[in-house]
Amino acid sequence: MAPDRPLFTIAVALAVVAGLVWPAAAPRGALAPEHVGDAFPAADDGEPDEHLPATGEPDGLTVVDPGDVVDLTESGLDREGGVATEVAYPVVPNADPLSDFLERELSAEVDAFETANPGAVSFESAWNLTAANDDIVGVRVTREETDSEGTREGYTTYWYDSLTGTTHPSTALVAGQEELEELNGLVRDALPEAAAPDAVHPISSLYDSVGFNPDGDLVVEFDAGQVSPVGEGRTHAVVDASESGPLLSDLGERASHAATRGVRDFAVADPPEAVEDGREPTPPGTVSAVDEDVDCSDPDTKCVALTYDDGPGGRTPELLDMLAEYDARATFFVTGHPVMEDPRTVRRTYAEGHELANHTLNHPDLAGLGAGGIRSDLDIVQALVYRETGYTMDLMRPPYGSTDEEVASVTADLGLAQILWSIDTNDWKDRKASVVADRAVDGASPGAIILMHDIHGTTIDASRTIIRELDASGYTMVTVTQLLGTTTPGETYVDGAPEPPAPTDGEGGAGTGDETV
Repeated sequence: MAPDRPLFTIAVALAVVAGLVWPAAAPRGALAPEHVGDAFPAADDGEPDEHLPATGEPDGLTVVDPGDVVDLTESGLDREGGVATEVAYPVVPNADPLSDFLERELSAEVDAFETANPGAVSFESAWNLTAANDDIVGVRVTREETDSEGTREGYTTYWYDSLTGTTHPSTALVAGQEELEELNGLVRDALPEAAAPDAVHPISSLYDSVGFNPDGDLVVEFDAGQVSPVGEGRTHAVVDASESGPLLSDLGERASHAATRGVRDFAVADPPEAVEDGREPTPPGTVSAVDEDVDCSDPDTKCVALTYDDGPGGRTPELLDMLAEYDARATFFVTGHPVMEDPRTVRRTYAEGHELANHTLNHPDLAGLGAGGIRSDLDIVQALVYRETGYTMDLMRPPYGSTDEEVASVTADLGLAQILWSIDTNDWKDRKASVVADRAVDGASPGAIILMHDIHGTTIDASRTIIRELDASGYTMVTVTQLLGTTTPGETYVDGAPEPPAPTDGEGGAGTGDETV
């Protein structure tokens, strides 16, 4: 049957259709201000009725079209001298803290690259946005570093929270260190065949580019050469959202939601309010050299520091296995060229809670070398270790124990305390494992710093006996920082012997127990 009022019905239908079509056809700027930054207006329950699909490949991070961010511009580093540099980063209106952070961070990366690579030629970087929704901006930086050995590509992704004005590393997407360790296992399982799973550790320098694909799966990407041969280029792992989701922090959940929705006219509405004073919580992937469950000041705790110089050596991984077996920690005073040759062992050492410290690039006698030579030799190793681990070392050991006022001055400027030793095993001279072991074990006392070298096979053999015997004697093997506590840059320390008891009335003093010389 025909409707009684056909013209009225047709008019209503046309009005409904027009109402549906107009928002889709309207220019982007026609969206109401309260909807800027959202893919679509929210329903009464706060959730969007529907949203645009995110853009990107299944094995990559989502990609935001820069044209969909209001008034987005680009800036670059203005850097003179040194390596050829071409570095760009995004400038989002009302997000000055993000721009300032990117400028500082990229400048530090260029400086570290140039310092760590005497053959450095050029540093170039480009960027793209991987998220721009719900007050979250994800910035992925791709860099190309060229030195005397060729060009390598690397990736870093940062996450900006416009509500607090803070920029976070990728590890902040994960709820904590335990969750990062669990994720590390999933990533190892998801790596391609060319990658080495045992080269992947839950530290910030390896998990510095983490984001989401359009389906919400977690994507972790590694720099060329980090976990696969350099020729393999970018190596990545994709972890299903069902497995990665429970491991995310609150920021990670917000970032996942932001990255997996398309963008339409995103803008940061207002500059962030002033952030309260105080340090941001340490993100996952930063490994402490101090075990909070050990108190070396407790008279009932006998702490001793095993220290190894000149490595990493060919059998250092074997030594790390021994230390792990006894839940022992050590301090490794690394030398520049071995770090360049075996960065994977350096990363593993850091990841397992041992302490990394500076033992110069070329092992020179620093005394009398002059301030410029001292600084150059130490600076390069500082940069090398920072680039591999994200850790800035604060201890050094002068080769041969040779130091003077100039060394003290330079190390003070660099924030490095000088660590000598109280027990010298002379393992470099006497290449007999039993002799080295006896010297270490017989000489041990609470607060001792024991000198060895992990480049000698006999020292690795001796270490098995040393670690076992010290453990059986009730010693706790700790890092130098755990033993000494806070150290003063430039000062020289030989041991961490506990202070003697204060004399009672009528008793003579017994010395000061001062550990510095």
